[in-house]
Amino acid sequence: MLINSNFQMNHRSIEEFARVMVPEASDKSLDIKIEKIDGEIVVELEIEGRKEVFRYPDQDGRIEDQEITMVKILLLKFFKKEYSWGGLMGVRPTKVVRRFLALGYSYEEIKKMMQEFLLVTEEKIDLLIEVVKKELEFLDREHINLYIGIPFCPTKCKYCSFASYELSSGVGRYYKDFVKTLLKEIELTGEFLKREDFRISSIYIGGGTPSTLTEKDLEDVLQAVNRYIDMSEVREFTFEAGREDTLTEKKLEIAKRYGVDRISLNPQTFKEETLKKVNRRFNRENFEKYFIKAKELGFIVNMDIIVGLPDETTEDVLYTLGELEKFDIENLTVHTLAFKRASNLFKESQDRVELDGKRIIGRIKDLIEKKGMFPYYLYRQKNIMEWGENIGYSKTACESVFNIEMIEENQSTMGLGGGAITKIVLPENEYRDYIERYVNPKDPALYIREMEERMEAKKQLFLRLKERETI
Repeated sequence: MLINSNFQMNHRSIEEFARVMVPEASDKSLDIKIEKIDGEIVVELEIEGRKEVFRYPDQDGRIEDQEITMVKILLLKFFKKEYSWGGLMGVRPTKVVRRFLALGYSYEEIKKMMQEFLLVTEEKIDLLIEVVKKELEFLDREHINLYIGIPFCPTKCKYCSFASYELSSGVGRYYKDFVKTLLKEIELTGEFLKREDFRISSIYIGGGTPSTLTEKDLEDVLQAVNRYIDMSEVREFTFEAGREDTLTEKKLEIAKRYGVDRISLNPQTFKEETLKKVNRRFNRENFEKYFIKAKELGFIVNMDIIVGLPDETTEDVLYTLGELEKFDIENLTVHTLAFKRASNLFKESQDRVELDGKRIIGRIKDLIEKKGMFPYYLYRQKNIMEWGENIGYSKTACESVFNIEMIEENQSTMGLGGGAITKIVLPENEYRDYIERYVNPKDPALYIREMEERMEAKKQLFLRLKERETI
């Protein structure tokens, strides 16, 4: 793509947008002219002798990079692209709504702007606004959250791009030392957070597959959390028990004994042939057994499904949604598959089956209505189906605060374990936050070797939050 413009702009941003949203433009020469006329920004785009113009009132900086955004929207108009999400390519469309609210726009003004300016459909705007209204009930800057990453799995699912290693692989030999190192990191973290009076509202143990831990190791980890972490203000404690092939009834009992109050038990699909294709073991009988046990123990249960798995048809997705009706769950997370570069699925370049989004969305609406759920958090990813999103549904009072805070990037996070991301969130100005991250090594051997050194770096990062409080 060759870009000629009378306005200084980030060409890479335009090129990336075109790559994902308008691939037909990627080999074209774009002539762009931008002017301000009578309170409007006017963008003219010419490609191969044909011109299109987009005019919109100048929002005086309240729309971030308005000129560049208008160029992107004009590309959609030029090539007659009609997407459910319009020009919203970013992964956190709810943050767009929250920023407009902070700038003083009403919900009606936001809806009008997103339709006329960003070309988002009314259905998606209504969904966004519903989610944002729910999120605003929970967002809390006074606390932090704690994430513990267990980077091991029994097998590596082909669609997965997270930090995870098969226990049977060569990396598996570091498992025991990883657990020992994690126990020490929990101790050091707890001492630091208590000393500096950081208050925790949620704890999340993810991965990988945390339930890959042996019963003894799981108890040791949860025991360490209870011993060293101040739990007095923790509102929720989540443990991803996503794969039934890693569970035992005793593991669920151990989790409950040490304060875990919510788990994920994730089928992804109920079509077992698909699960074999993506290298994920599944036994329906065991799955149901552990679900019943989890309910007996009083856990809030979330299930994840993925729409768009290899070779799955619309009928296959509808079958999975029908099977979900049989389970009395409090939370449901529906992911639309995105082909991630780090996943084996992306590397194998499998073609997607064309799905009927209208039928699938309609069936999801019917399902959550029957279960008394509502949407409460939402995000998107690049290379996702244009009508799709990743969205969490919940019964009242069962929302995952951690999920909301992480997707909205509102709360600072202390990350422990393999591949965990530590993050501080500081207000940059009235409308925008400054976010800085520090990542633990994904590789268990490197994590073991560098944990204490990295712990010191994370402490220094978090002390900047204290410095801001004293200014």
